[in-house]
Amino acid sequence: MDMSTVGDPGLLDTLQHEVAVFARRAEQTRLGGVGQVRNSMDRAAYLLLNRLDKEGPMGVKALAASMGIDSSTVTRQVAPLVDTGLVKRTSHPEDGRAVVLQLSPRGQARLEEVRSSRRQLMAELTHDWAPEERETFCTLLMRFNTALSARTSAQGLPGAEPSPQS
Repeated sequence: MDMSTVGDPGLLDTLQHEVAVFARRAEQTRLGGVGQVRNSMDRAAYLLLNRLDKEGPMGVKALAASMGIDSSTVTRQVAPLVDTGLVKRTSHPEDGRAVVLQLSPRGQARLEEVRSSRRQLMAELTHDWAPEERETFCTLLMRFNTALSARTSAQGLPGAEPSPQS
């Protein structure tokens, strides 16, 4: 890509700086939410539980593929969720030998608690934004994440997380 066609270097410097600051602050706070729930669920657990909630029960390989990470990572990340009863392993309905992962009722309740807390944090952080500003920010952030995910996938790097819309 020709650097002379990508845009204003000053604006791009500001953008990369703000993304770096956002990444650091997001990791520091884990954007965990507010109240007692705050910081009580790590990013990997939240993303796994959220994916199982959105897509339903699935095997490790399917879960890994849908999240853009490898099976060994999913296996490692899901183990504590099974141990704490947030996810349960069950037999596949068509093939009893295969195992599927499923959100447990406890996992569903915990996920909703965390979502509610995070919703409240987003409301607090953007309380003085107009609804259109929130919508624009969501649209642009999803677009940015999609581009970042596509680049990560194209480079064969682990951790490409498809957007919630995909």
